[in-house]
Amino acid sequence: MSPDERPDERPAIEGPAVVAPPGAGAPDPGDPADDPDLDDFDREFANRFGAWRDDRGPFIYAPNGNINTGSVHGDQRVENGGADAAPGGGLRVEAQDGPISLAEVMEARTGFARPDCFAEASEQLRTGLLLLVGEPGTGRRTTALNLLFEGSGSSPALRALDSDSDLSTWRPTHTGARGYLVHGLSPEVRLGPTAVAKLRERLQAADARMVVLLPHDPHTLRRLARELDTGPVAYTPPVPRAVFDARLAAAVPDEARRRELTDRLEPELAELLAPELVPAQVAELVDEVSRPGAEGPDPADLGQRLSFLAETEVPDLLKELREDSDGLAFLLVTSVLEGLDHRIVREETDRLLELAAGRLDSVQRANPNGSNGDVLQSQAGPAEGPQPNPRFVFRRSLDELLATIRAECAPDGMRQASGYAYAVEPVRFKRHRQAETVLRHVWRQYGEVSGLLTEWIDKVPGHEPDLAGPMGRVVGLAAGWSGGRRALRHIRELARSESAQSRSTAAYALGIAAQDPVIAGEVKHRLGRWSLEGGVRLRSTVADACGRDFGAARPELAISLIRRCYRGEKDDERWVADEVRRSLARLFAAGHQSAVFRQFVEWSEQPGRDAELAHRTFPGLLRDTAWFREQLGSDGEFADAVVAFVRRSLNDEDLFAATSTRLLGWCRQAVWDEPLRPAVETLLTALAGDMRPGELGLLTGIDSSDDPDLVGRAIAHRALEAWRHGEPQPFRSAPTFGGPDDRRY
Repeated sequence: MSPDERPDERPAIEGPAVVAPPGAGAPDPGDPADDPDLDDFDREFANRFGAWRDDRGPFIYAPNGNINTGSVHGDQRVENGGADAAPGGGLRVEAQDGPISLAEVMEARTGFARPDCFAEASEQLRTGLLLLVGEPGTGRRTTALNLLFEGSGSSPALRALDSDSDLSTWRPTHTGARGYLVHGLSPEVRLGPTAVAKLRERLQAADARMVVLLPHDPHTLRRLARELDTGPVAYTPPVPRAVFDARLAAAVPDEARRRELTDRLEPELAELLAPELVPAQVAELVDEVSRPGAEGPDPADLGQRLSFLAETEVPDLLKELREDSDGLAFLLVTSVLEGLDHRIVREETDRLLELAAGRLDSVQRANPNGSNGDVLQSQAGPAEGPQPNPRFVFRRSLDELLATIRAECAPDGMRQASGYAYAVEPVRFKRHRQAETVLRHVWRQYGEVSGLLTEWIDKVPGHEPDLAGPMGRVVGLAAGWSGGRRALRHIRELARSESAQSRSTAAYALGIAAQDPVIAGEVKHRLGRWSLEGGVRLRSTVADACGRDFGAARPELAISLIRRCYRGEKDDERWVADEVRRSLARLFAAGHQSAVFRQFVEWSEQPGRDAELAHRTFPGLLRDTAWFREQLGSDGEFADAVVAFVRRSLNDEDLFAATSTRLLGWCRQAVWDEPLRPAVETLLTALAGDMRPGELGLLTGIDSSDDPDLVGRAIAHRALEAWRHGEPQPFRSAPTFGGPDDRRY
């Protein structure tokens, strides 16, 4: 029965979609595309449909559609258009999460050339865990798959994990998997010796092995070498000739045929196998060399087909097209839409040219309507002859600009944001401290530059928080370059700006400026006045500065200034309150825990805003498990105060969620962090002895957890059982920090 006779079994497709039945002939792409009555969608569909033709089979075309995959009988194909759909387009994504396909494992095994580190890595993998250090794209994943395949008894049942996996609590959940490949370590978790030992135990229980791929990040590698009993293994790809021989032997089993191919390609082959080639590039070369044919590829044509040679040719290609706006537009569109019908490419080229509005022209062109080129002319009158177009998008390349200012751009590892990491390629001057020298010179010698830079900094978009630090450093140093009674003028303008980004820059700048002993006195004077007399913006800047370098160098003064900035939580004051709490938490995390908590204890005994500030800030401090672990020990100075603060936060309906979430995190961390376990048990035992609604909610959450190893479950279960059976509980009223108005229960 044909699909047309099964209307109830056809897939439901939302949006414009067409399903081509098996054996349907594709229409001539020329006819419908030339029809002037077709809209853009119909013309695009006709072109794509015609591109596949009869021999490519049917397909489902549903741009932006949601396809419910019901029963479709016969051959089917789903096409996702774009660069990846082009011939040769699309790169293998290294990071993934889920099962690794058998096809990929077998592909990694085919023609594999063992690197020098393979034996050492295999030996370490026998312990259950291997950290393999190497750069992405150099074949380290292929090596890892081979290590896992051989280390797990030739089992192809392998799985991959993303870098955000928390290996300190992770468990093998797939009983059939014998090997796990992890693409990096989570920057949020420190994988210490205890966590590694427990991870190896879990892997051994599951009869599995794990390889963790790490980039060459010196900071991470030093930390791992210091904390772990076995350091990472450094991966270096095998030499290109070894990879070529192994891949070619797999692609062309006949030795005589291989010899014939290689002899015909010398000496071009020796030149192509440069030492810097990575295995993926060598594999591409092998694919071209082993292409079916009586005589093999033409040596003169071989280099034209290899993608890794394009990088050296692209600059020359762009230089040739510099004066050709049509050619530049066609190059860009073809690079995006390679593999699509030429009519689509031409139409999109015209649309890009129209959208560019002259930005693809290297020179300004006269415009009778007075737009584009004419508006760029100087008020002194039109210049004679063609003028360079300042809006030309190919005006200067990065390499040209770097050479102009004597700088260079090179990879420098990873950076960490909130919850994720990212790679950077920083621009650096070749000469040490040239940046500071340039800025000091122009700031002192050219008066208008300081105003221009301050205005530029003040208008930085708020979604670029990484810029506040380096910009603040410049403004702080400039305070010393300016000197006199107006040294902080530029910082003051940023400190009272409407932009939170500018105020954050000012906070950094105040810390840098205070490092100058001559200016430190004025910085303290300004912060003291702003904390008392300043408006919302200035007090927000003061609080921010006290939580950074300025406050870290003088914590007692900083805590005092922060307290004076706080005016409660109402209306616009909540913005200052948020900054105050963040700054106190930063000081706490910077090593001033005792100074901050001692003030909290003092504030909690006073009614009003001081107690409110202490208790609203406290849940955020619970991130520092190391300090609280020490305090909850037998000799902790603040042991009783910590328990009292936890009780107060748990029994505050506004603070319960944040506090209980942190404490549950302690219980999970204590599973692998042995020193934390007694502190957690001490705290929970104290809370279980006097259960009010807050303590009851926390212990219920611990008891109902699905983690059987969760630390504190036994304590919570016993306390809840006693409570359910009506056994006497020493119930007392909630602590009255801040007076009776602060009590919630």
